[in-house]
Amino acid sequence: MNQATNVSSDPSALSPVWTHLTHMRPVRGEGAWLVDEAGQRWLDFGSGIGVASTGHAHPRVVEAVRAQAERLFFGQINNVITPQAEALARALDEITPPGLDRFFLSNSGAEAIEGAVKLARHATGRTNLIVFQGGFHGRTAQTMAMTTGKTVYRHKYQPLPGGISVAPFPYPLQLGMSEADAVSFCLERLELLLQTQTAPDETAAMVIEPVLGEGGYVPAPPRFLQGVRELCDRHGILLVLDEIQTGFGRTGRMFAFEHSGVVPDVLVMAKGMGSGFPISAIGASASLMERWEPGTHGGTYGGGNAVVLAAAEATLRTLREEALPANAEVRGREISAALHDMRGRHDAVAEVRGPGLMIGVEFRVDGRPAPEAAKAVQRACLEEHLLLLTCGSHGHVVRWIPPLVIGDAEVARALEVFERALARI
Repeated sequence: MNQATNVSSDPSALSPVWTHLTHMRPVRGEGAWLVDEAGQRWLDFGSGIGVASTGHAHPRVVEAVRAQAERLFFGQINNVITPQAEALARALDEITPPGLDRFFLSNSGAEAIEGAVKLARHATGRTNLIVFQGGFHGRTAQTMAMTTGKTVYRHKYQPLPGGISVAPFPYPLQLGMSEADAVSFCLERLELLLQTQTAPDETAAMVIEPVLGEGGYVPAPPRFLQGVRELCDRHGILLVLDEIQTGFGRTGRMFAFEHSGVVPDVLVMAKGMGSGFPISAIGASASLMERWEPGTHGGTYGGGNAVVLAAAEATLRTLREEALPANAEVRGREISAALHDMRGRHDAVAEVRGPGLMIGVEFRVDGRPAPEAAKAVQRACLEEHLLLLTCGSHGHVVRWIPPLVIGDAEVARALEVFERALARI
C-alpha cells in the first residue's frame, strides 16, 4: 500500500474488527501457561476459547505434528484419501456411540454446523430449523442466523437465511423459575412452536448446545434434553447436538450428551479436537450419511491437511490415555466447590454452575445482570496474569475453561487470584 494512503495507527496491519482481551504477545506455551516476549508467565484459563484441551505444546501432539510434517502436508480428499483422514475417523468412531459411525471432516465449528444443516435438509427433505435462545453456532451467514446469544454476533448483517425458529432454553435464573418449572415451561413452549411457527413435516432438525457456551455456560438439564429427544423422535425431526465447546472431555465426559443419556442423530465437534489446529467434524449413522447426495458438500481443506489430522488423532489418543476427561471432572468439582464458598462471601456472585471444567460464575446486582462486576473481576485477574473470559447475553458471566491438564498448583493459583479480584468489586 502507498504510505500516503495508509492512515491506520496500528503498526501490526491487523484488521481492527477483532476485539482483544489483552495485547500480550505469547511466544511459547507450556501446559496451562503462556509465556510472553518479556518472559512473563500467564495462566491461561481461557484455553483459546476451549481449544487447548491438552494444554499448550503437549509433547505427544508436538511429536505427531513433527513426524507428519516430515512426510506429507496435504492430500485433497476429493483427489486422494490420506491414511491420516482414515485414522482420525477410526479414532472418532472409538469414542462415539455405535449409532454415530460415519464422519465428515472440516476446518471450523461454523463449517461443521453448516454441514450438519445441509445433511439434515437432504436426509429429511425438509427445510426449517429450530434453535434455542442463547445459543451460539458460528459467524457464517447460516450460523449467524442460528445464533441468539448476543446481538453483536449478527449486528447489521441482516437479512440472514430464513426458516429458523427460536425456542426458549431452560435457564432457571434468567426465567425466574426453579429448574423443574423451567424445563416444563420450555418443553411446553417447544411443542407450541411446532403448532404455531414451523410444522413438524417442514422441520429438518433441532440444533442445541448441551451447555450454552457464549450464552452463559448454562447446562441443559437432562430431563430437557430427554424431552427434546422424544419430540424429535415423535415427529421424525433430527436432533443435532452442537458439542463444539462441550466436547472432548470438557464437561468431565468425552461428550456432554453422556450426562443425560441422550444420543444425537448428528454430533458436531471442533475446538478441543485438535489442540489448537483447525479441525472439526460431524458424526452421524451410516444410513443417515448415505442420504447426503455425493458432491453436494465439500471443501478444499477439510479432511486434507495431514498435519492437522495427525495433531487431532494425537489429541484424541492423549485425552484417553492420560484420562483427561476424568481430570476435568475432579478439577471441576474442586473449583466449583471453592467458587460456591466464595459466593457466600460476595453478594454480586449470583450463581456458580456447569459441569467439569466448563464453569460459569454469574454476576447480578439487585437481581439484574451486572457486566460491570464481571469485567472488573476479569481486569483484576489480568493484572495478576490470569486469563479468564466472559460470556452471557450481557457479558455478565465469567467462565472457567482451562486446559484439561491443569493440576493442583494451577487450580490453587487461579482461585487465590480470583478471590482477591472479587474482594475489589
